Amino acid sequence: MDADAIRRFGVRVLATVAAGAGACALLLLALSVENSALFSRWQLWILLFSICAVLALLALLARKLWRLYRDFHDHVPGSRLAMRSVLMFGSLVIAPLVIVYLFSLDFINRGIDSWFRVEIKQGLNDAVVLARAALDLRLREQARRTESLAQSLRNLSGSAVVLRLDEERRATEAQQIIVYSDGRAVAISSTPPIVQQPGPPPPEIALQLATGRTYVSLSPLANGRYTIATAAPIVAGVPGYPPRSYVLINYQVPLELSALAEAVERTASQYGDLSAVREPLKISFSLTLTLVVLLTLLAATYGAIFLAQRLTRPVQDLIVATRAVGKGDFATRVPLPSRDEMGFLVHSFNDMTKRLRRASEEAARSRQAVERERERLSIILSRLSTGVIVTDRELRVHSANQSAGTILGASLEAAAGTDLGQAAGGNLRLATFTDALRQRLSMGRREWREQLTLPGESGARVLLWTCTPLPGDRERGGFVIVFDDITALLAAQREAAWGEVARRLAHEIKNPLTPIQLSAERLRRKLLSSMDAEEAQILERATHIIVQQVDAMKQMVNAFSDYARAPEMTLAQFNLNQLITEVAELYRLQDPSVGIRLELDPRLPEIEADRGRVRQILANLITNAIEALHGVPRGAVEISTRLQSAPGVPAAVICIRDNGPGFRKEILDRLFDPYVTAKPRGTGLGLAIVKRIVDEHGGRIEAENPASGGAKIQVWLPTRAHGRPELGGAEARMELRREHA
Repeated sequence: MDADAIRRFGVRVLATVAAGAGACALLLLALSVENSALFSRWQLWILLFSICAVLALLALLARKLWRLYRDFHDHVPGSRLAMRSVLMFGSLVIAPLVIVYLFSLDFINRGIDSWFRVEIKQGLNDAVVLARAALDLRLREQARRTESLAQSLRNLSGSAVVLRLDEERRATEAQQIIVYSDGRAVAISSTPPIVQQPGPPPPEIALQLATGRTYVSLSPLANGRYTIATAAPIVAGVPGYPPRSYVLINYQVPLELSALAEAVERTASQYGDLSAVREPLKISFSLTLTLVVLLTLLAATYGAIFLAQRLTRPVQDLIVATRAVGKGDFATRVPLPSRDEMGFLVHSFNDMTKRLRRASEEAARSRQAVERERERLSIILSRLSTGVIVTDRELRVHSANQSAGTILGASLEAAAGTDLGQAAGGNLRLATFTDALRQRLSMGRREWREQLTLPGESGARVLLWTCTPLPGDRERGGFVIVFDDITALLAAQREAAWGEVARRLAHEIKNPLTPIQLSAERLRRKLLSSMDAEEAQILERATHIIVQQVDAMKQMVNAFSDYARAPEMTLAQFNLNQLITEVAELYRLQDPSVGIRLELDPRLPEIEADRGRVRQILANLITNAIEALHGVPRGAVEISTRLQSAPGVPAAVICIRDNGPGFRKEILDRLFDPYVTAKPRGTGLGLAIVKRIVDEHGGRIEAENPASGGAKIQVWLPTRAHGRPELGGAEARMELRREHA
């Protein structure tokens, strides 16, 4: 037999067991419902048959529920409809059954409780209390008589004591009276008489008498009667200790009172035993009822699941077809089952899939055309050096090309779907860009073309940006922002303009300087000898000032000439670390008050550059650093080198740092422009000439004020002459800036 046949056989067996056991249990219960004796005799069989039926139904129901849960979990078509049907049918069956069960259970409990009258229980309790009260009254009465006897014995001795004891015994119900002195019996009166000397009394008598209270105890006898023992001190002892002499009397409770107390206690005990049986009986009835109800409940639930699956089975084919269509299989067809409402639904479904297939084919062709255009546009945008960002009206990034992230110093290609301000994070340049964009949009502007200056750690960048709204409604529309970094272009324009100004100034100023200097010297030679001492001194001082200022103007004109012309470079390979060491040693000798420290990278290879012009770069930068340390205690200049690479472009990085006051913030962005200086006598051409030399080598220079204080200037020089165009490119500059950060 295969596994399916075994399972089917097991299901049949369980169903037969459940039906047979359930029928037997219900039959026995119906036959014994009016006969308590039969019910008590058949109760065990009823429970056994009910348990067998319940277990079999539980096994069948567990299998059904497991299959229902598995189909529901695996999203089998029709499983959810079957689940809802089961819940609905189960609720209609379970709710009334539970209500009937609760009322029946309450009815059984109330019926059993009515077998035990509350008045009988209360009467028995009152009788027990009354019997105990009578015994307590007899105990107190005997205790008073014992105390009275003890007081009368205090003044007696010898045979008078014995006579008094006999008199008391005959006058009362006492069986035995004993007088103890120092722990031994000294006088006894008993009926019948005692032959042997009695032993010492129980220690608890002396202990209680030591507390100053009379000893009283009630003890049952074997024949159902009670005896009362009382003791009272005759001669008291030391406070806190047993008395020296006391009398002990044993009274026998009258037979009538003992019998009454015994009968009341026995009757109350029997009633308690009967009351104890009440709860097990209630539990037995409740358990039987529960098993029968559970049997009915499980059978109803199993039937609800079976019927729900039968009802939902015709819908499964339609659900399977619907899922296939949902996954894109529009060729799915469902066979027409009949001409009823279900057949009409199937016919409508087949007609819908036919229309969907035609629409899907048209949409696929349109989507392919859109994808081709999108890929073409993506390739074009990725090759542009201009930044392009597409946002919606809430400034959520829709797309951005690589150049946009390079110019703004942030990765925007992976920021699709996020707010432009959130993508900025700690990026000051992108944050300023976003704020400017929000400000213009909040003012109602939708289109513009203008310049935008963005701050940054390495200086300001100037962008030429354009904004254009996308077509669409207010909810779906957005903006296209196109921008380009024109910082280098503006700097080149300024350098060209300043170069032309410097060339013309040098030409116009240099020509009259020599005649002025010669005329002043000639006046001094001609007139100096013919003047008196005072006039000669004035002439000497005036001509000296003229010659000195002419020399100063010649130096300035020479600086103009150096900035204006671009002489040919003489390229050669040399060791940059060695050149830096030589220049630094010269400045150590010139100004020993400033500490110059070198941190040179030994991995730095020889570079290909103009050695003389690189020396000029080092001289200008070190001179500016030393001059900035004037008046600073423990001034120090740190010069370091390292090897750094942009994509395929190795570069030597020179970093010169001092612990001076740093650059003024207002000139930091224009530090390398001509005639911008913070020194009182500077021409403002030193750093401009340095930048010109660095640009001629295809390098890059940046200045900043570190957070730790002082000023820092970094120079990137390509190690090979063929790397200059790449190092000067925007992508390479951005990569070097990221590695440096």
